[in-house]
Amino acid sequence: MVCFICYPKCTTCQKAQAWLDKNGIEYKMRNIKEENPSYDEIKAWHEISELNIKRFFNTSGLLYKSLELKDKLDYLRKDEKIELLSKDGMLVKRPILVGEDFVLVGFKEKEWEEKL
Repeated sequence: MVCFICYPKCTTCQKAQAWLDKNGIEYKMRNIKEENPSYDEIKAWHEISELNIKRFFNTSGLLYKSLELKDKLDYLRKDEKIELLSKDGMLVKRPILVGEDFVLVGFKEKEWEEKL
């Protein structure tokens, strides 16, 4: 079973959930706004995914824009970026799909098909 971390009001998350359901994939759903990822979770997901930590930011979100992170992220250390992400789930790109040995950030159907 995978962990499906999402914001239920997000249309991309809704599409991803419909895809999971359609493909009969068992998952545990976690609302990112109600249960924000911890520093340790984000750090582990980053390491497993091997993605640049910047990929974990919801760059189209209002909070990201209001904090003017586009101009600030390049000057922050990795641990500072992880700390920011762990403070508010709305800063985190979603959905996130966490399996035993993989982490997928954002919904790209082809990428999800390959992993699942």
